[in-house]
Amino acid sequence: MIQRLRTLTLFPCLLSVMMMSLCWMTTPAISFAQEEAEATAEEEPAEEEAAPEEEEEAAPLTADEVAYALDNLILFIAGVLVFFMQGGFAMVEAGFNESKCTVNILFKNIIDLSAGVLLYYFVGYGLMYPGDAATNAYFGFAGIGVDPTPPDPTPGTLYAPVDFFFQAAFAATAATIVSGAVAGRMRFVSYLIYTVFLTALVYPISGYWKWGGGWLDQMGFWDFAGSLVVHAVGGFAGLAGAIVLGPRIGRYSEDGKPQAMPGHNLPIAALGVIILWIGWYGFNPGSNLVFSDPASVEGTMRIAVTTTLAAGAGGVFATILSWILFKKPDLSMGLNGILAGLVGITANCDCVEFWEAIVIGAVAGLLVVLGIIMLDALRIDDPVGAFPVHGLCGVWGGLATWIFGGYDMIPQIVGSIVIPAWAFFTMLILFLILRVVGILRVSAEDEQEGVDVVEHGMHAYGSPQV
Repeated sequence: MIQRLRTLTLFPCLLSVMMMSLCWMTTPAISFAQEEAEATAEEEPAEEEAAPEEEEEAAPLTADEVAYALDNLILFIAGVLVFFMQGGFAMVEAGFNESKCTVNILFKNIIDLSAGVLLYYFVGYGLMYPGDAATNAYFGFAGIGVDPTPPDPTPGTLYAPVDFFFQAAFAATAATIVSGAVAGRMRFVSYLIYTVFLTALVYPISGYWKWGGGWLDQMGFWDFAGSLVVHAVGGFAGLAGAIVLGPRIGRYSEDGKPQAMPGHNLPIAALGVIILWIGWYGFNPGSNLVFSDPASVEGTMRIAVTTTLAAGAGGVFATILSWILFKKPDLSMGLNGILAGLVGITANCDCVEFWEAIVIGAVAGLLVVLGIIMLDALRIDDPVGAFPVHGLCGVWGGLATWIFGGYDMIPQIVGSIVIPAWAFFTMLILFLILRVVGILRVSAEDEQEGVDVVEHGMHAYGSPQV
């Protein structure tokens, strides 16, 4: 009995101890939770105070900032398309020539691009766009390089590095046109010298006369995207090179009749023309420079359509004329006709009607066929037709800007004479000097063996099997 009483007495005591222990164990957790809640409550005002700053940082862009970003981004994309044209030129020139000079042609195109962007950065860009540094309408120099300082972000304002990128692609295009005209017989070192002079001096100086605000621009001369400023410069420089170099061995018989030297890879040439056509949508529409308002977008698309129609007309009419003259349709003439139409419309793609673009392209297609026949009659060897496509049709583009585009006759005639003459005579002098020095042309033996092996020690398609 006494034992039961003791057990009953101890039970409440144990229960009390257990309750006290439980309370002791849970008290820190409750305190901790309270402290955390208090800390959170203390932090909330700080977060509320920081909220305005975050809202201030995340403020939406203004309409001007969006327009500025859009203009520069689209111009960059257009510049990429123009850079990609370099691959098209390489394929056209390689395909239209013998396989034994393929490496040489590809290398010249690569060096035009690689050295060209450096030369244009250090010298050419400052010469072409001297701005306030120009002391006259004929020559100026803004200094080396490009100013990376961002301008006020307003519609139509270009960030200088983007503008340089776009313009450098144009400079490389002008230089590489000559590569096809001198293919198969020019020494590589002489071509390097030529590239330096054209990219750093000849092209930027005449480019300043129009696009940099020089005397032709002040006269009222118009060349929207470079029929003359870019293509005629390259075409007439190529003509000078072809004249001074002389024809390839076997190109003309003793009595002066042209002997066919067909290209080794017309599929590659055709693909190159298609690449160039696509790249031209960076060349011409990209030259609108402003893309952020409805009127600019409409103008850009209008330029794309005139460019397309002229290219198509050039290809069709060159094919028709060559079919009539040679009794069979000539693929090389059709391909050059497309390029001729593109060159012819480049100066005036912004200012002519759609039907006028077709006429301009058609005339260019006829001119390129007649120009190739004329060169053969004069025994001037231009393996890819660089002068008829870029030189002759570049001049036509300048004149068509007066005939169809509504610009004054005198400035267009003056510009269509002066720019080609500048390129032709400066390069003629340079090529003559290189010939006198004895480094212009490879020997007859080296030419027959092939400039790939002689100049570069390699074959484009692997070593020939013994």
